[in-house]
Amino acid sequence: MRLIIGSSGGIRAIRVTDADAAAVFAEFTEAGLGATPAREIWRNLMGTGLSHFRGFVAESFREEGREEGREEGRDEGRVEGRAEDILRILAVRGVTVPDEARQRITACKDLAVLDVWFERAVTATTADAVLAGS
Repeated sequence: MRLIIGSSGGIRAIRVTDADAAAVFAEFTEAGLGATPAREIWRNLMGTGLSHFRGFVAESFREEGREEGREEGRDEGRVEGRAEDILRILAVRGVTVPDEARQRITACKDLAVLDVWFERAVTATTADAVLAGS
C-alpha cells in the first residue's frame, strides 16, 4: 500500500495493489467514520467497486445491495400486480378501459395511488371514475 500525504498532513490519494490490504483499509475506514454522514458517502463510493474485496464490510455491502435489489423487485411486482388487478376487475365488471386509461394505470408506479384506484374499480362504472382526481 502506498500513501501519498499532502502538505496539510491529510491523505490525498491512496494506491492499493493488494486486494487484502484494500479490504482491510476499507473496513478500517468505515469503522473509523462511525455513524456519520461521511460514512454513508464512503459506503456509496465503495459500493460500486467491491467485487474483488473479501472482507466483512465489503460482504455486508454486497448483501445489502442484494437485499435492496430483492426489495425493489418485490415492490415492482406489487405495483405491476395491482395495476393488473385493477384492469382485471374492470374487465370482469364489463367496464370499458380506453387505451389512454390503460396506459395510465400500467405506467403508475405509486402503490398508494394504485390502491385507491383498486378500491374505486370495485364500484366504478367508468375508467374515468377510477382515475378521477389522481
